[in-house]
Amino acid sequence: MLMQIYGEGISADVLRQATRIIDDYRGRLPAPRNMGLTQRDAILIVYPDQVQDGERSSLQVLGEFCEKHFFDSISVIHILPFYPWSSDDGFSVIDFRAVSPEYGSWDDVQGLGRHFRLMFDAVINHASIQSTWFQGMLRGDPRTRNYFISPTDDADLTKVVRPRALPLLTTFQTDSGEKKVWTTFSADQVDLNYENPSVLLEILDILLFYVSQGADFIRLDAIAYLWKKPGTSCIHLPQTHAVIQLFRAVLDEIAPHVMLITETNVPHADNISYFGDGTNEAQMVYNFSLPPLVLHAFQTGSAETLSRWAGMLQLPSEQVTFFNFLASHDGIGLNPLRDILSAAEIEEVVNRVLAHGGLVSFKSESDGTKRPYELNINYFDALNDPKADDPLNAQVDRFITAHAILLSMVGVPGIYFHSFAGLCGWPEGVLQTGHNRTINRRKLDKNEIETLLSNPASREAQVFNRLRHLLKVRGLHDAFHPHGNQEIVNSSSGVFGLLRSSPDGKDRVLCLHNVSDRVQILDPKNISAFEKLSAQPADIISEREIQPDQPLVIQPFQTLWIG
Repeated sequence: MLMQIYGEGISADVLRQATRIIDDYRGRLPAPRNMGLTQRDAILIVYPDQVQDGERSSLQVLGEFCEKHFFDSISVIHILPFYPWSSDDGFSVIDFRAVSPEYGSWDDVQGLGRHFRLMFDAVINHASIQSTWFQGMLRGDPRTRNYFISPTDDADLTKVVRPRALPLLTTFQTDSGEKKVWTTFSADQVDLNYENPSVLLEILDILLFYVSQGADFIRLDAIAYLWKKPGTSCIHLPQTHAVIQLFRAVLDEIAPHVMLITETNVPHADNISYFGDGTNEAQMVYNFSLPPLVLHAFQTGSAETLSRWAGMLQLPSEQVTFFNFLASHDGIGLNPLRDILSAAEIEEVVNRVLAHGGLVSFKSESDGTKRPYELNINYFDALNDPKADDPLNAQVDRFITAHAILLSMVGVPGIYFHSFAGLCGWPEGVLQTGHNRTINRRKLDKNEIETLLSNPASREAQVFNRLRHLLKVRGLHDAFHPHGNQEIVNSSSGVFGLLRSSPDGKDRVLCLHNVSDRVQILDPKNISAFEKLSAQPADIISEREIQPDQPLVIQPFQTLWIG
């Protein structure tokens, strides 16, 4: 695999070092408690200091909170970067092998792992300028001097794909004078030089260290930009895929329970390329098209585009599946829409988000122009206009049905903490930091969130309790298995429908979601999927029996899961 990346001229010493790293971890990694995925798996996306009490370490507080509230509905906790960091809320890592003292310790991380499977972030495209690696480069340290990328003055960078409207190169003062260094995401995030095999070996050791500390899932952050080659787009290069294949091969050999998840906010065809051949790269990829398409469906009151896209989803093998989500610590990406919606339709999505108090982040094109890249808004606000006078129950129904779509799709669902708690946006935070993404990154006092969740009438409690109920219902039915089957059911433009079935085909659930503000009346006789259900079907959410010989009435923003 190393020869595939670096060519046959790679030194024997590099091969020996790679073997030594693997052998050092072989046999001393924790025994897996779980292998594979089931319909009971769901992932909570959360910051390490999301819940605070001002006294104990935030990871301890988070562990206590999750054990109390998520023990019966969440199986995996994705702890967003908990390493020492300098910017980007953790994604500019100073030390990849440490837990930031402000959050706690490795013991606290492992404490979370006693009750939940854990996902760690591998922020391995770049490092903080405060890292010892980069500081060593500035001083001319021979060990790390080539850990970063300094293109020659004549390097052709005109084709480089830019995910931000920021300079690609940043000038730093080194022991040998000024040097321009590659910074894809910000001046504080310097890209690692994987053409140097020592960098790849360092990262391989770090990934295995994460496994030794309890990681069951490893999220490869911004992985599409890993390999740089002037004269190319520097995204999705063959060497990047080869590096992921190396990681997968090593994990399959000594930690086969660990799964890779690639985070690539790009058009769908490029995104799913990170499955490889279905056996040799990521076991899951972020389903980036889902969040904006669900939003578009509710904005228009029509599920036609969402249904058409979902009907084309294919997986290359039974070993892989989608990581489905609607909201995360980042915004709602627009790149995945480029080949699905027209420019006018995308503009309408953007304008509606702006009208709801959201913000827009831009990226630079190769011709120097800028275009919207990401919508920065809490998903509850994206669906519900904060200035409108919609009754709370309608707002919650809309939000829950959007998440019912998420939970019904083939794959593993991920729910951001803010969504689980029914939180709205935090524009005050944007004023404090100057960063658009802060609008969806508010941290909470433990007493504050506990008080909100204990009040059944609050928006937060209603969302929280209904999402937990949906997750528990989902976990009881094999039809929702991540490797099960999915068939789109077209019944009305206002209804997103799909028939889910278990891998063995014995369990089936017909999922119907009204994305409109109008009552939908369907005739079961016109829906062939009804013939595949039990003789006496029922809505498994409400446990209400369904009469196949009577019209099916679906209220605005209502969900029916019929099995």
